[in-house]
Amino acid sequence: MIITTAGRPSEKSNIMAIAVAKELNAQFIKRNKKSINKMYETYQQPIIVITENRYEYYFSADSEPFFFHPNSSAFRAKRMLGGEKDPLISAAQFQKGDSFLDCTAGMGSDAIIASLAAGAEGRVIGIECNPVVAYLVQNGLRSWKSEIKPMEDAMKRINIYAMDHLEYLKMQPDQSFDVIYFDPMFTESVLSSSGINHLRPHAAYSTTSLELAVNEAKRVGRKRIVLKDYFRSHRFKEFGFTQMIRPSSKQHYGFIEL
Repeated sequence: MIITTAGRPSEKSNIMAIAVAKELNAQFIKRNKKSINKMYETYQQPIIVITENRYEYYFSADSEPFFFHPNSSAFRAKRMLGGEKDPLISAAQFQKGDSFLDCTAGMGSDAIIASLAAGAEGRVIGIECNPVVAYLVQNGLRSWKSEIKPMEDAMKRINIYAMDHLEYLKMQPDQSFDVIYFDPMFTESVLSSSGINHLRPHAAYSTTSLELAVNEAKRVGRKRIVLKDYFRSHRFKEFGFTQMIRPSSKQHYGFIEL
């Protein structure tokens, strides 16, 4: 892994990049105005570009950068604070003070909404198997500045762990989370989900692993297990979820009552 800066870095960016390199046990290389393609050609390693505003992850020479953004959670948070019900919170029957385990955290959008609903009394954990994505998302949650103060506070309360969600579930005591949530990458393309396209190269698609994780979640969960998937997905029926039909959306939720 190579850590570098923008083409014309500030002194602060250099200091930040050196610190990130130490945290990730990676190599800091000065940019010296080289293009990302040229750096990748030289070092043949994924590259994280550090700027004062965001961290960008290039996993190949021609890849679009992955960087943290709260994505759909911003307008969802506004709606919630305005008194509207969020579909995920409704599907989970999630309440203030509850605990929420997001087994497929990705960009953290759903974890943000869960943290907003849980409040300071609740607990939200996100699991992301790719360690670089987990690092960038955790950093983004801690540093993002939002015009919506309750959302910004909710983001800072989330903890992201870099590991396999099945292994994490196996480590947890019985009934240790109120709600356990799965949002695997859809097996069919959903055009409206373009905001997560940069995550697709890092996604794990194992149906077997998901089935084992759902079975383990039945031990670890207290109230509900929730699955978000494509409306035609076989996984709702296959894994025993009650599918909640949303006529205006291709993304449906399903739940298992515990």
